[in-house]
Amino acid sequence: MQFIDDWKRQFPRLWSVRLSLLAALVSSVEAGFTYWATGKAPVLVVAAAVISLGASVARIVAQVKVSDNG
Repeated sequence: MQFIDDWKRQFPRLWSVRLSLLAALVSSVEAGFTYWATGKAPVLVVAAAVISLGASVARIVAQVKVSDNG
């Protein structure tokens, strides 16, 4: 896995990463409160948190260009 060049400098402008991390945080808080109240982990909320976190990481990982072989 290779990050995009100068991702640390670009991070303040990457609102999609910030919002995705915020979504992961909110989902984690919701999952924590639900687990605390009921004793059961809400699977869909945990999955949403993991997916949001993965999406934010995917935004700063260098993507291989897709070539058109058609």
